[in-house]
Amino acid sequence: MAKAEATAALLTVLVVLAVSAEMAHGVCNLSSAGIRACQPAAAIRNPTDQPSAECCAALAGADLACLCRYKNAAGVWVRFYGIDINRALGLPGKCGLAMPANC
Repeated sequence: MAKAEATAALLTVLVVLAVSAEMAHGVCNLSSAGIRACQPAAAIRNPTDQPSAECCAALAGADLACLCRYKNAAGVWVRFYGIDINRALGLPGKCGLAMPANC
């Protein structure tokens, strides 16, 4: 039992590290600069009302279906960018972009 728990913990750490490394270079055709451009509108504290033009341009080129897969990795978004995942998922709509129906 202890070996199974240790293996599960190790796998969790590896997944977090893989996601963290991917996000450092961007994810789903959204560069780290694009993520930072969207951060003020998706911030945990004191978010802006509307995303910037730079954020909307970055989101227009992003793979939104791919980004949906990261919604369950909220801890990574918080830790690296201070982003509230629920606000972040609302940004494409504020930019006039449609999120995938299954997101």
